[in-house]
Amino acid sequence: MRKRGEILLPMLAVFFLFSVPAARAADAAAINSGDTSFLLVSAALVMLMTPGLALFYGGMVRRKNVLATIMHSFTAVAIISVQWVLWGYSLAFGPDIGGVIGSLAWVGLREVGTAPYPAYSATVPHQLFMIYQCMFAIITPALISGAMAERMNFKAYVLFLLLWATFVYDPVAHWVWGDGGWLKKLGALDFAGGTVVHLISGVTALAAALMLGRRTGWPREAIMPHNLPFTVMGAGILWFGWFGFNAGSALAAGELSATAFVATNTAAAAAALTWMLLDWASFGKPTALGTASGAVAGLVAITPAAGFVTPLAAIVIGCAGGAACRQVVVWRTRRGIDDSLDAFGVHGIGGMTGALLTGVLATVGASGLIAGNVRQLVVQVIGVVVTAAYALGVSFIILKALDASIGLRVSEREEMEGLDLSQHGEAAYTD
Repeated sequence: MRKRGEILLPMLAVFFLFSVPAARAADAAAINSGDTSFLLVSAALVMLMTPGLALFYGGMVRRKNVLATIMHSFTAVAIISVQWVLWGYSLAFGPDIGGVIGSLAWVGLREVGTAPYPAYSATVPHQLFMIYQCMFAIITPALISGAMAERMNFKAYVLFLLLWATFVYDPVAHWVWGDGGWLKKLGALDFAGGTVVHLISGVTALAAALMLGRRTGWPREAIMPHNLPFTVMGAGILWFGWFGFNAGSALAAGELSATAFVATNTAAAAAALTWMLLDWASFGKPTALGTASGAVAGLVAITPAAGFVTPLAAIVIGCAGGAACRQVVVWRTRRGIDDSLDAFGVHGIGGMTGALLTGVLATVGASGLIAGNVRQLVVQVIGVVVTAAYALGVSFIILKALDASIGLRVSEREEMEGLDLSQHGEAAYTD
């Protein structure tokens, strides 16, 4: 027995000595350094979008609420980053259960290593794909905070982030992007998140605005942005980061990422000009807020289509997105709906417009209505209706439960004092 052990142990040592490095070498050979570098940069760009959103939203509120508004975005970075690692990624992209949700097999990133996972990308580490998708999961609920600005209880907001990410974002992401997701198998096109990110956050924002009610004094008293340069700078950072958002969704440096990059910039420019010209015609002067909002609306609208359309089609989508979003913003103001920073008008309507126009104008790597594929438009309509209805219904339940338990809204005294002081004990400005 001793002789067998003396022989067996060295054999096992030799086996592990040579087999483990060989496996790692095989993994390394499958990883493309160019694609990996490209996606690392893209993930960083998408992460930058959420601080950009903080500036974009922060400039539009009153001085007494700017820190609270910025905290909504920064808190999302922290909370969703942890949630995504613990269970969010597994629910969104893990092994499929009936096309509806991912299993909990990857909880805590178990089995999510540095080797590529071919179902999502064969050329970058699985953990890189995971962290790239994490940045999408972060900004999505942060977008909703625009409808809650200047009156949301911070404790309720924190719980809302966790619940909404788990029960709304993660399932919808699996439907559209997950391996085995039912909308993905149906053929729904969503290159970078028109439905997964913008539509579901936009309709949730509408539900939140209606449930929270109007800010004290609005619309009787005008509530003006306290720092428009913040907002324009934030829009610029969003525009910059969106190249990682859309071009990065190609998951590789190549023709597809170039197509998405060009479409993204073109649509944003077209939408900014459209909103600016409409403001000019309506008010006699072009507005900075309108131009910045138009750029964001164009970025939202092109997101689902970025990898599927030509530059000329991107102009059409940008113009349509800018005009549609502006019209809904005007409409909701006249209806007295206090979606404070127009999360529904820009993201909900922009995401819907882009998703539907993808079914019409897709000609690159996919065919839409103009290429004779009527079915694609039908599938896009199904995707829009189902994801919007699901997000609206589940979000209403979450908001209702939070309102009944700890309350969604701050007191009138706290609202008048300002959320910076009442919720965080700080002031953005001391003079």
